[in-house]
Amino acid sequence: MSPLAQASRAALSEGGSLANNIPAFQPRPSQQRLAEAVAHAFEHRDVLLAEAGTGTGKTYAYLVPALLSGLKTIVSTGTRALQDQLYHRDLPRVRDALGTGLKTALLKGRANYLCRYRLEKAKGEPRFASREQVAQFQRVVAWSGRTKMGDLAEIDALPEDSPLIPLVTSTAENCLGSECPMWGDCFVVQARQRAQAADIVVVNHHLLLADLALKQEGFGEILPGAQAFVVDEAHQLPELAAQFFGEGLGARPLVELARDALAETKEAQGSLALLQQPAQALEQAARTLRAAMETLPSRGTRQRAMHDAGVGEAFDGLADALAGLAAALEPLRESSPGFDACHARAQDFAARLERWRAVRDYDDEFAAPDDDVRWYELSPRGFRLQRTPLDVSGPLRAHRERSQASWVFTSATLAVEGRFDHVATRLGLDQPETLLEPSPFDWATQALCYLPPNLPEPMSRDYNGALIEALRPVLEASSGRAFVLFASHRALREAAESLRDGPWPLFVQGEAPRHVLLQRFRESGHGVLLGAASFREGVDVVGAALSVVVIDKLPFAAPDDPVFEARLDAIRRAGGNPFRDEQLPQAVIALKQGAGRLIRSESDRGVLVLCDPRLLGKSYGRIFLDSLPPLPRSRRIDDVMAFFSEAEAGADACEESREFLPL
Repeated sequence: MSPLAQASRAALSEGGSLANNIPAFQPRPSQQRLAEAVAHAFEHRDVLLAEAGTGTGKTYAYLVPALLSGLKTIVSTGTRALQDQLYHRDLPRVRDALGTGLKTALLKGRANYLCRYRLEKAKGEPRFASREQVAQFQRVVAWSGRTKMGDLAEIDALPEDSPLIPLVTSTAENCLGSECPMWGDCFVVQARQRAQAADIVVVNHHLLLADLALKQEGFGEILPGAQAFVVDEAHQLPELAAQFFGEGLGARPLVELARDALAETKEAQGSLALLQQPAQALEQAARTLRAAMETLPSRGTRQRAMHDAGVGEAFDGLADALAGLAAALEPLRESSPGFDACHARAQDFAARLERWRAVRDYDDEFAAPDDDVRWYELSPRGFRLQRTPLDVSGPLRAHRERSQASWVFTSATLAVEGRFDHVATRLGLDQPETLLEPSPFDWATQALCYLPPNLPEPMSRDYNGALIEALRPVLEASSGRAFVLFASHRALREAAESLRDGPWPLFVQGEAPRHVLLQRFRESGHGVLLGAASFREGVDVVGAALSVVVIDKLPFAAPDDPVFEARLDAIRRAGGNPFRDEQLPQAVIALKQGAGRLIRSESDRGVLVLCDPRLLGKSYGRIFLDSLPPLPRSRRIDDVMAFFSEAEAGADACEESREFLPL
């Protein structure tokens, strides 16, 4: 065993640094084995693919070798919330326990940091739709005078989707760079400087991929200096990578360009006369295109959109409007950095639009076969045009090899039937080192899997109603305390109507922000939360408040996803089996994510309810069940009632029923 592996194991063992310095730390053999594997990868510049089941303690398992190695390490997490938790809670605990003096830094994408220049521009602008927005803006202004980091997460009252955020943050397109009069006080520049000087840098996947995709946001690369990378929640990376190695154009950036161009005219006499009409024409062209797309499905391919003559004409109008604004900005470029930046944005947007609309066999930019999927998505008032590559394994492999660093990919959900083939292919990994550490929880006593009998086929019109009736006795036995996760928002809404009369507080996705729903659910103590796909991941409710997780259907990807459909077609053309090679493994990983919400600690107890009858009626159902933790299974509601019974006799009955598993 290498010195780093020995030191990592010792730190995580009984009597080690973490046990002696972190209250309630419990040594776990699985955690020690994972730390050894990470240490080995660090020392040999290897690639490691590791599944660590819930309860392994994978965060400490990779932080310990990262801190002890002294290597410049980038740790990437799935979401900004996990990033904040890792940086503000987990990393300081481990660093202090080990007694290392390494520098650490938190780095987010520029949209998370206040832009002082744009804040000044926004003052006095008539862009606020309500008094509440005015009050929020005043809070941002007051906070801007005292913040040291400029991270908008410091403002509790500012929602993540607030329309104010684009007004007070910059994008790669509208940032003035070193031409900005407030460059010396730029929070993004300062954050990047801290990251360059740090030993451990915590980022999220969006930022990691932005850097890998060479979209440096105008500040130069951070990542090439790193000697080791840890990608947590690695199962998310392939889908996110497809976004970053493609490109998009939306209604909001177009409208913002028009308004930013007009805002710049305040500083340049006579420029308003030149820009007012072309800026207004661009904003109107974006609205006209959205109106023309109203008759289209909410999501579809470029071919579907361009089939409509009216939509094609609206695209022509948008292209003309972008060209008109660029032409109007051309003579003003020398007068201010703001005009120059707007001109560059107009040209960039025009080029993206042309690439999205183009009909060709080869990608002119890269001189390679054009296997991109060009598609659109409509929101209530806007649209997004996206160009997405079908396969990102090549770019991911190239960037990883160029880094000459160690790479550790880990998650609680990577394997399908104990194998890593699917995710390794998607990530472009050729024969990586692998490790599968099952969850160390005592599933035989902590959990039960209930498969309700006699449900109709999931496509049946009666399915949702039958499912709710099958759930009522479960919720009565558990006194609520349940997540009910749905494959569609329509099924979620129908269930909400059916369960309104229940004796439990009901929390429904969409009726409040996610973090608010979770907080209310925890505080209620016996609530029932109805959610869709986003509640399958990144949700951590420890204790009795969550004692049931219900999954209504096997989470196969939606058939209306144009990228997914194109990927299946490509697999079919290459001689593969789309269901076996893509649809099934993706659904297995998604099911494992949802099931992982149930047991979060050694003291948790709960019932996993899997409603889809295909689990027992189809041959592929076994793959789903075999990929889950080894929890006992039953089809008898009596076993669920016994599981929740506080009487000794009920507990004995439950133990007896689990031995025979009446499926």
